[in-house]
Amino acid sequence: MMPHLLLVPLIVAAFAVFAAPRPALAQAETPVSQCQMIARSLPSVTFASFSAEPALKVQAKANEEVKITYIGHSTFFIETPAGVKIATDYNGWYKPPALPTVVTMNKAHSSHYTTNPEPGIEYVLHGWQDGSPKGADHDVVVGDTYIRNVPTDIRNWGGSMEANGNSIFIFEVAGLCIGHLGHLHHELTEKQYAEIGRLDVLMVPVDGGLTMGAESMSRVVQRLRSSLILPMHRRGPPISQFLSMFGTGFDAVTDDDATMTVSIRSLPKRPTIHILSGV
Repeated sequence: MMPHLLLVPLIVAAFAVFAAPRPALAQAETPVSQCQMIARSLPSVTFASFSAEPALKVQAKANEEVKITYIGHSTFFIETPAGVKIATDYNGWYKPPALPTVVTMNKAHSSHYTTNPEPGIEYVLHGWQDGSPKGADHDVVVGDTYIRNVPTDIRNWGGSMEANGNSIFIFEVAGLCIGHLGHLHHELTEKQYAEIGRLDVLMVPVDGGLTMGAESMSRVVQRLRSSLILPMHRRGPPISQFLSMFGTGFDAVTDDDATMTVSIRSLPKRPTIHILSGV
């Protein structure tokens, strides 16, 4: 028999393997962040899981839009192309226009969480986990959205630092990486920057000191270099103090509307601080 004829059964068998229906993704299998991929080449960083091919990809169309509404304090209402509704730092006081599918919360103050979320909310994600040295650990796929978190420390009422009491929640949808800093109390470590990866849209507190001072917070914003920066949690100093921390590399826009839509195509070409109505 000619040597090349010996390859025929192997080729047929290989084709059968690839052509056969593949089993559905197991529910327990953890998806891999697309937004973290930019950070894979950073030195001295160990990730919990990375595979050559992500276990789950949310396919996005270039014209898909995400609707973002500023509700108040640290609460944004995010509506995805598939109809998933997300309320950030949900406290029950600031009511979104519709019942959320998902709410995220943080622990620093009662204005960032509630112990009595509305009935009917399918996913209540706490940004802390009492008794766990590693903090909260979320990897949740809801419709067209992958939600994960990066824990950070907070100051407790005595002034000392409490490990992992805050979470930066990241929403990956429509090809966008949307990050909410929560009640961030310290500048991020190299490991945390790597775990966050790319953020196209960044929701950042601009209270001038309740979380961090404007200078420290501006360093975080400049390091993340997001295309769209949405201020929130404004208390005390005017927002102009926060804006003054940025040079000519950043644009600023003041909006008369509390709602905006964003897509991969509509992201500004220069980093832009977009101040929605009500901030």
